[in-house]
Amino acid sequence: MDRLKVCLLGPLHHVTRTTVLSWLSEISALKNCSVLRALTAEANGWVPGVVSTEVLRTQEEWEAVDNIQPETGSQASSDQPGQLISFSEALQHFQTVDLSSFKKRIQPTIRRTGLAALRHCLFGPPKLHQGLREERDLVLTIAQCGLDSRDPVHGRVLQTIYKKLTGSKFDCALHGDHWEDLGFQGANPATDLRGAGFLALLHLLYLVMDSNTLLMAQEIFRLSRHHIQQFPFCLMSVNITRIAIQALREECLSRECNRQQRVIPVVNSFYAATFLHLAHVWRTQQKTISDSGFVLKDLEVLAKKSPRRLLKTLETYLAGVSKRQASLLGAQKCCGPQAPHSKDLTFTGVCDLLPDSSEGTWLS
Repeated sequence: MDRLKVCLLGPLHHVTRTTVLSWLSEISALKNCSVLRALTAEANGWVPGVVSTEVLRTQEEWEAVDNIQPETGSQASSDQPGQLISFSEALQHFQTVDLSSFKKRIQPTIRRTGLAALRHCLFGPPKLHQGLREERDLVLTIAQCGLDSRDPVHGRVLQTIYKKLTGSKFDCALHGDHWEDLGFQGANPATDLRGAGFLALLHLLYLVMDSNTLLMAQEIFRLSRHHIQQFPFCLMSVNITRIAIQALREECLSRECNRQQRVIPVVNSFYAATFLHLAHVWRTQQKTISDSGFVLKDLEVLAKKSPRRLLKTLETYLAGVSKRQASLLGAQKCCGPQAPHSKDLTFTGVCDLLPDSSEGTWLS
């Protein structure tokens, strides 16, 4: 709608009368307001480069138009796509709905036999504490749930991811080519969630809605749109969620979960840390989409072998981001809001920050 407003209320000399009428016809079903009636009247008597006072008067009314739901045409409310949704709110939805049919499908741990079972018992990671197994099972159950576009919460999750990554203030259709711009393979994001289920979308939601990881997510997204090193951002994220699921089932994360006495935050951080390392490898080693299979294979081996190392690297990176944010805020307060931005205050790119030797070793 915003693009249409600019086209109709801005310079009209490059738009044909037929095009204007076509646009108005397409959106007339969305909202029957006086501005559309006025614009239609203007188009019927349209003269190139001339905008009537009637249209100019109704421009102000346009600003008050509520967000429109692309598929239903209804106004946004707290129960429908339109409002951003937090990770905790989305998680609470899955904690309260009946997931018994999905829970039957999960395999909480890898079944090992023979020497593999003996080796794992003697040298493998510790078992997850009994009190944490219900939380682990919830994570694995969500990974069995698909995307249901009829569920308002599912729709809000998708809309939030889209808005936070693109900066858009308006809702978009839950199916369409615009999802390919975010790195899905087609017009329907649901088709790319196999093997990770709705957990893949919850991980993306966590990445863009957590204030500590939002800047990181946006920088990785920009890297994914590089003219040479581009890769499908959301599809890559789904693959990293699959790695997190396998690491959880193979008990690679049990030690850290036991230490923190929680599962979901550990899995979220492990996902973010793995994505961060992928971006570091991708950027510094000049990887392209043709390398993606090899990169993901090596990433899975490293992630399962050294989860604590990945998590420590994430902590170091985010601490550096926080310091730079604090420095920038302090400089703005000292110099005033009108002070020009100094080149010394700009944020470094993702993975450019090297940790202190006391805090861990940067992954290469």
